[in-house]
Amino acid sequence: MAKRSVETYLNSIKICRGFLSSRGKDILTIDRAAIQGYIEYLRLERKVSLKTVKMHLTALSTLYEFLVFEGRADSNPVLQVRRRYSRRYKDGSEAQTKQLISVEDMARLINSTMGIRDKAVITLLAKTGIRRNELITLDTSDVDLIENRIKLKATGKRTNRVVFFDDEAALLLRRWLKIREGMNRRNETALFLSNWGYRISRTDVYEAVTKAAARVGLHDPGSERLEDHFGPHCCRHWYCTHLFRAGMRREYIKELRGDSRKEAFDLYNHIDLKELKEAYLAAIPQLGI
Repeated sequence: MAKRSVETYLNSIKICRGFLSSRGKDILTIDRAAIQGYIEYLRLERKVSLKTVKMHLTALSTLYEFLVFEGRADSNPVLQVRRRYSRRYKDGSEAQTKQLISVEDMARLINSTMGIRDKAVITLLAKTGIRRNELITLDTSDVDLIENRIKLKATGKRTNRVVFFDDEAALLLRRWLKIREGMNRRNETALFLSNWGYRISRTDVYEAVTKAAARVGLHDPGSERLEDHFGPHCCRHWYCTHLFRAGMRREYIKELRGDSRKEAFDLYNHIDLKELKEAYLAAIPQLGI
């Protein structure tokens, strides 16, 4: 698992342990009623979303799988509660999807962004479909402006490490790199720098995307509806959807997304990078940047 995922799971277990302790229970004496009470605590007191509740239950269930394997518990009490809870809320008010914007709206969002760094950040997210953390960890040495490709850092979530970008993204990257030279007084290796000269942060990326989206009416931070928000991960959603709509083969999209290879077909279906790049360039939307 990715380091951030491990940290999230550990934090979730600590929250659960604190809840149980306040009620005279612990991890090894938990029962169905305690788990249901924990769900109510998360929803009513901590006021977390359905997605976050599911994450907490997944972390707890994973812990119990380990305890059963180690002989410290007889069974996993989370499984039945999690299945019932998921069915109960499957068609609830939070069953919403991330906002998907049109090619024209993405062009408006990017072209309305004046700062060259933020413009390059949003364009790279949209043109490559990489995750926010993958973008943050990029170094200048990872970018090949001759072949228009990027080699990503290895993570627990990604199988392939090579993604491509087109001439529109290349133009912005070249413009950003010229500006970066004048502000890199700390000799940072990071591709994208903060205003203080350090590696760009998760918050920097989030604000770059959401402020640009809000400026053109695509992001409403005050709304409780998921589809009224447009953040960095929506760029990945946009990327995959519009590649599919342009006719790209499903296995090519899976390869570019970096989905884990679980089926035998995925393990033995070796994709030629030249063919993949040609398919990408034929399908990626042009935004008039």
